[in-house]
Amino acid sequence: MPIKTQSDLPAKEILENENIFVMDENRAMHQDIRPLQVMILNIMPVKQDTELQLLRALSNTPLQVDVTFLNVKSHISLNTPANHLNKFYTTLDEVRNRNFDGLIITGAPVEDIPFEQVDYWEEICEIMDWAETHVTSTLHICWGAQAGFYHYYGINKRKLPQKLFGVYAHRVSNRKIPLVRGFDDIFLAPHSRHTETPAEAIHACPELTVLAEGPEAGVFLAIAQEGKKIFVNGHPEYDRYTLHNEYHRDLDKGLPIQVPYQYYPQDDPTKKPLLQWRSHSNNLYSNWLNYYVYQVTPYEL
Repeated sequence: MPIKTQSDLPAKEILENENIFVMDENRAMHQDIRPLQVMILNIMPVKQDTELQLLRALSNTPLQVDVTFLNVKSHISLNTPANHLNKFYTTLDEVRNRNFDGLIITGAPVEDIPFEQVDYWEEICEIMDWAETHVTSTLHICWGAQAGFYHYYGINKRKLPQKLFGVYAHRVSNRKIPLVRGFDDIFLAPHSRHTETPAEAIHACPELTVLAEGPEAGVFLAIAQEGKKIFVNGHPEYDRYTLHNEYHRDLDKGLPIQVPYQYYPQDDPTKKPLLQWRSHSNNLYSNWLNYYVYQVTPYEL
């Protein structure tokens, strides 16, 4: 699928070098179709990395996607230059009267903090409530999924004995639902978190349907309202070296961190990490765009 971005977004050149079709604004204006309007609420610290990962993940269907990046105004990012945010990001106030086909809410490094103590929690809640009437389908990732479980269903997260860190196996548990169409019975996905939303609470919630889970990582994928809300308790968008970089970052800070599970050959951090989850990640994002955004969104937004 062609991804439409601003012509000078830094991720554009990297994606083009990977032979991913990225369309700039000028060419998109001459396309005789309506592109899907997808907004990404990016609350990860290094926003450029997440931009690249998500644009790569959205690039695998024939659909044209017009991406808008959203930022919270109640938090100052210390890891992304202000000029990057000012140039490529918008706020809810600026798009409040628009409608979108899809919304992605990313993870955030605030999982050890109670939700109400996160400085932008009220703004996140406002965005989730706004999405109920202005977005066809919302995809919640990692902390974004925990936030959604808590805000919509009152299911709180809990602390894990140690960081869930590595690449874990999950089994598809409800194959009839199109979101997991084309998945193998067992598939892998990266995780990097200190907390979890209890699997038993998710299963007990009548509004939620669990689509995939694993013995170590718990519920990976759940769906509500026939796909209007989708929850991913992991990071399928991660690239080959994301966990590697996080591992060495924590080592350099002197933090307690184990070698990422099932990530390096022979658990040897000097060896090139194995990329074992890309095909299912592509499948997940393609299925979301096709079955829960494109197939159900109105032509006239």
